[in-house]
Amino acid sequence: MKKIRKLLIIYTIVMAAALGIMVILWKNMKTIMGSVASYNAEELEIYKKIWNNLNDNMVNGQNLMLKYMVIFWAVLLVLGYTLILIVYRFEIKPVSEMENFASEIAKGNLDVPLPIHKNNMFGNFTESFDIMREELKASKERELEAEKAKREMVAELSHDLKTPVATIRATCEVLDLIYRKDIEKLENELKAKADNFNDTDKEEAEQRLSGLKSNLEKIGYIYNKSDMINELVGSVFRATLDDMQEIKIEPKENESVTIESYFEGLKEYGNIIMDNHIPECLVYMDKLRMEQVIDNIVGNSYKYAGTDIHVSFDETEMVLPGNGNKASFIKITIRDAGPGVSEDDLPLLTEKFHRGSNAADKQGYGLGLYLANHYMEKQGGGMEYYNDNGFVVELLVKKV
Repeated sequence: MKKIRKLLIIYTIVMAAALGIMVILWKNMKTIMGSVASYNAEELEIYKKIWNNLNDNMVNGQNLMLKYMVIFWAVLLVLGYTLILIVYRFEIKPVSEMENFASEIAKGNLDVPLPIHKNNMFGNFTESFDIMREELKASKERELEAEKAKREMVAELSHDLKTPVATIRATCEVLDLIYRKDIEKLENELKAKADNFNDTDKEEAEQRLSGLKSNLEKIGYIYNKSDMINELVGSVFRATLDDMQEIKIEPKENESVTIESYFEGLKEYGNIIMDNHIPECLVYMDKLRMEQVIDNIVGNSYKYAGTDIHVSFDETEMVLPGNGNKASFIKITIRDAGPGVSEDDLPLLTEKFHRGSNAADKQGYGLGLYLANHYMEKQGGGMEYYNDNGFVVELLVKKV
């Protein structure tokens, strides 16, 4: 409607200007009398009579011409308006309706039907477009139903997983108590009967004590992992219930030495060598997400390299992108001595669901480094990786 209103205003202004020009031209039309200095009185009298007759005829002709011009202008004005309305009805309006329809579809509003007019320029297409809208609407409804069913299923599975995880935790607590009592009892026996034990009995008792401590350590590892699983399942459960696009990451002030303890709890991944100790300070991190990051990276090195894993810590400063301010970070370098990653796969490692050419016989979903990079960025830090006589990952954890 705005387009036709604008067109009508422009046409009216043009026609009004044309009418004004016609009136100005009409007013300027006049007959000029020639020089009368050479005429005598009798000839002058005759000339005046002839002039008056000619002037009267000229004025009548001018008035008649003005009348015809006004009539022609009025007819042209009416015809112009009529033509504009016809063009709007059959050309502009269908385009506007199609434009509005496409805009509503783009917004996701599939409840607005497209008016069907057989006689306009889109007459053969409007019905097909409206059928397309109905199909899109039905498809969207099916998608929403499937998404709802998926969320409900994930919520149910998350809830159901809590029971076996709780059982594992409880069993670990019971076994931890039993093994601690056995260790304490055996240590007391060794102390009380130290002089009465022969070498063979003492060696057997010490081996048994070592085995009990090893089992106790494994129980502690299982308990910690079950605790981690419980937290992850809880996060998925909350995210599903709240219909969030991603699980929340909430970095808080924590002691940096906590990070070192995460590496110490990953002995099942082989020999992890701590080249130095982490500087003691406060850092911003989400403890659960940081533990996931370290577990993913060390687990990848164990899976694909199978060598010793060296971990070192350093302090560094970097300029933050955007504001140009400097910030201090703890840099964690995790290095293995494996074959590294192919140059073709290296730029794609943090892409979602990407798995390298050497992952064909390995279990996984291609999400480990993607999530690690995502979690580090959300904690205000970052992650870099490269090949250097093995695969190297550098994690930046922001200092308080």
